[in-house]
Amino acid sequence: MIVARRTVFRRHQSISEINLTPLIDLTFLLLITFVITFPLVQQGIPLKLPKGAAAELPANQKQTISIDREGRIYLNDLLASFAEMETRMVALGRNQPDTVILVRADEGVSYGHVAQILRVLYKARLTRMALVTQADSR
Repeated sequence: MIVARRTVFRRHQSISEINLTPLIDLTFLLLITFVITFPLVQQGIPLKLPKGAAAELPANQKQTISIDREGRIYLNDLLASFAEMETRMVALGRNQPDTVILVRADEGVSYGHVAQILRVLYKARLTRMALVTQADSR
């Protein structure tokens, strides 16, 4: 038995529906693009050091490491090389591990330079440290 196929040709009938598939594809493409590029844009924003207030630290057992704009290191206001600072911090970590280290860095100093100082403090097992900021002007 052969069944004939009936096909109705409508030549001039307009389509009253909008095909949403290309619109959804475009939306997902834009969403994926923004999700990928947003973290890259966030990291490229130039920032100043934060201003804020913090509680005062006790005066005993406190050391200060300062880094000026040219990258020179000062230990308690005395100029020191990176190797000298590393040697003194290792000795301090062995003898007085509860010492509080205050790291003061000029806002023009690169983040990598501050990270090197923090890495030395971590290796010396000096875990009580603070990054010093300017007082809030409110």
